[in-house]
Amino acid sequence: MLVLIRGAGDIATGIALRLYRAGMQVVMTDLPRPTAIRRTVCFSQAIVLGETTVEGVRAVRADTASQALERLAEGAVPVLPDPALTCLTSLRPDALVDAILAKKNLGTHITDAPVVVGVGPGFTAGTDCHAVVETMRGHTLGRVIYDGAALPNTNIPGLIGGFTGERVLRAPDDGIFHQLADIGARVQAGDVVGEVNGKPMACTIAGVIRGMLADGTPVYKGMKSGDVDPRGELSYCYTASDKAIAIGGGVLQAILEYTGVLSNVTGQNAWEV
Repeated sequence: MLVLIRGAGDIATGIALRLYRAGMQVVMTDLPRPTAIRRTVCFSQAIVLGETTVEGVRAVRADTASQALERLAEGAVPVLPDPALTCLTSLRPDALVDAILAKKNLGTHITDAPVVVGVGPGFTAGTDCHAVVETMRGHTLGRVIYDGAALPNTNIPGLIGGFTGERVLRAPDDGIFHQLADIGARVQAGDVVGEVNGKPMACTIAGVIRGMLADGTPVYKGMKSGDVDPRGELSYCYTASDKAIAIGGGVLQAILEYTGVLSNVTGQNAWEV
């Protein structure tokens, strides 16, 4: 089964890991210059570096649909710089997952594939996709919605280690972002870890830098440019988050339900196979 995922940031990568490990072939798309901050756990880095590995799964850049199919045959996850999804008609995926997380639908249609899954707010199950997967932290995280939409965006980051908005680092000005500390660095409140036009971007809490924009990225004032994890666990910088894995489970459930690929083994005892 071939699944095409729009977006290759940290949540989309968690989804890809779930699907890949379940035996599905996965192709991803993202911007030619990705803006994900959790770069150590984003398959979008394959576009920048040529290839990258997250939790032992290798992703490689592909520039055309035919190249993507070649990379699939090698057992990798191809990532195309194709935000307009021009590869859709050539790949003809069994399922399409929109995991851009733009908080709105940027052009995904329920007719794009036999199964279309929208991730987070901006989609309505039954209208522009077959199912929606909830992305808000809490009791409903990762649940599949078959009728209606996900919870609306609150613009308040999820609670981690007792902190919400304090852990997010934002660009202090419009311009070019300059990175002064990298992912994995331990920081204290007040530490300056980036700058734009000479204006400092300082941490407001102590912890470990879990995400940071790449040096030289164009930004606008207030743009999310970094993330401090107050829990201070270094390994969390290099593994998919609990949120990403939970959402990935919801996407996997939706695809299996709507494709019916397991219907021929329903009720069959594993010892009888």
